[in-house]
Amino acid sequence: MKGGIYSEEKCPVPGCGKGMKDNGRDAVSCPEHKGQRAKKLYVRFGRAVQKRFTDYQLASRFLTGLRFKTDENTFDVRDYQSSNPLAFTNLTGKYLEIKEQTVKPGTFTHIKRDIGKAAAWFASINVKEIGYGELEDFLLGQKAISSKTRHNIKANLHAFFVWLVKRKIIRKDQMPDFPELSFELGWRKIIDIHTQGQILDKIREMTWSTNPRAYIAILWLSTYLPMRPHEIRNILEEDIDLERGIVTIHQHKTMRHTKAPKEIALIPEDVELIKSLPRGFPKMHFFRRDKGGGGKFKGTPFGKHFLYDLWKTACKELNIEGVDLYGGTRHSTAQFLRKFKSPEEIRRVSMHTTRKASERYLQIQADEFMEAFTIIRRRSNDNVLRMKSVAPVEHQKGKADS
Repeated sequence: MKGGIYSEEKCPVPGCGKGMKDNGRDAVSCPEHKGQRAKKLYVRFGRAVQKRFTDYQLASRFLTGLRFKTDENTFDVRDYQSSNPLAFTNLTGKYLEIKEQTVKPGTFTHIKRDIGKAAAWFASINVKEIGYGELEDFLLGQKAISSKTRHNIKANLHAFFVWLVKRKIIRKDQMPDFPELSFELGWRKIIDIHTQGQILDKIREMTWSTNPRAYIAILWLSTYLPMRPHEIRNILEEDIDLERGIVTIHQHKTMRHTKAPKEIALIPEDVELIKSLPRGFPKMHFFRRDKGGGGKFKGTPFGKHFLYDLWKTACKELNIEGVDLYGGTRHSTAQFLRKFKSPEEIRRVSMHTTRKASERYLQIQADEFMEAFTIIRRRSNDNVLRMKSVAPVEHQKGKADS
């Protein structure tokens, strides 16, 4: 049979000095002097497994377990290596290294945070020893977090174990079951279209003379449902095709479903508005500072919190509380559009489904976009078009920014 129990000790009887051998029953002893038993034992199983013991029964049970696993074809030498290659913390290091190179920085931040919590909990435990119970204890052991955050931690941990299977680090049948976790998304506060118009007016009043692009950015967020704040901030001059009246968004949230960019049709008034602004170089951000100040240089793109802070300042001056940028623009506009469009139509124009990149399909969507966006912009009889009578100041048309 494979493997055995051994000792480096010799028989201490004067004149003997023979090596001790496993008697197969209860000790590693001298063949000539049965009462002389080794105290320092080790189990050797092939070339890769060697473990020391001071108790024969423990060594015997360990060897029997190795033989049993070999017979049932579940023996894995990595489980017994001193470097502990299957330790949770050892494997998460490689996983995070790969994720940092394959996902967006913002996404990686959340993955690193969640996997880090799991690494602190499971430490050097063999990943094959983590089952349903251990996962449930970990997830429920995360205190003072929302049900949605707990669900997100579970999702990132599940993705890690899927990666272990794909890398053939564990077999598919060794993938643990994950506990079910229910959660409810919080409701964003929305506003009626009249209140939205008041906030837009305030933002225009605050920014138009110094930086009209700030107002336009928030106006677009409240008009073009497919646009999200971070997507708007990343629009470049070359992404706006004035001849076709199309804005192309190359990096967007739904790219996990499709690699194709989003193409959004602009209403004619916005095309004319863009033409009235000085154009920059192709690789410049369209939504940028027209003037310096506050430690920022002219021509630099809006920061991550710039539009949000501007929205909150306008709300504060109007004594409007509890409405964030996303809820007050995109969500409120979608609610308003329900008066004119079906839920399915709203879903299409907000691009919640995968878009097929065919010219004919894009043209149909462009027409549908145009109708919906025009309805949104003409929100009410007293708010037909906000910028028709206003032109940007302190700019010369057609001159590229430096």
